[in-house]
Amino acid sequence: QVTLVESGGGLVQAGGSLRLSCVVSGRTFSSYAMGWFRQAPGKEREFVAAISKSGYSTYYADSVKGRFTISRDNAKNTGYLQMDSLKPEDTGVYHCAADPTLSRLQPGIVNYWGQGTQVTVSS
Repeated sequence: QVTLVESGGGLVQAGGSLRLSCVVSGRTFSSYAMGWFRQAPGKEREFVAAISKSGYSTYYADSVKGRFTISRDNAKNTGYLQMDSLKPEDTGVYHCAADPTLSRLQPGIVNYWGQGTQVTVSS
């Protein structure tokens, strides 16, 4: 069983920054690709970013490209999402997810989810 716990969410003004963390326990973290997803009120959960097991490959949704940076520290069993130049439309609950297969990092398919952390960006 893999457990994921997010932290770092909060309230920030537009243009500000937040750094989310996701601590993974229960299995060898380096065996899992990791991703971040978000869900705004009344909307479906959407992909934000993903990172390969080694950390060498990263992927981003067009809406966050150039503003968000995904990273991981396998020695600390922790993944991160650095969010800069935040916009009100970035508001939502951010969830981290893990799966042994990078291509499975999709809502409804991925094996393991965290409980989420709220990010609110005020205009």
